Amino acid sequence: MKQTKSIVVKGTAINVLLDMNQNDYICLTDMTKGFEEGSRLIEKWLNNKSTIDFLGVWEQLYNPDF
Repeated sequence: MKQTKSIVVKGTAINVLLDMNQNDYICLTDMTKGFEEGSRLIEKWLNNKSTIDFLGVWEQLYNPDF
C-alpha cells in the first residue's frame, strides 16, 4: 500500500509518496507553489534539452522496456 506524507519547506507543504519498495516520490507541483509563476518553472524545465537528454539516459538505465 502506498503511503503519503507531507513535509513543510519554508512554509510550503510538499506531498511525498512512499511506495511498497520504499521509494520516495516528491510532488514537483507542490514544490513550485511558493514561487511566483511556479508552474512555469516545470514547463521551462521540461522544455530544456538537457532535461530531455537526462530523462532519456535515465530511462535507458532503469527502464528495460524503454
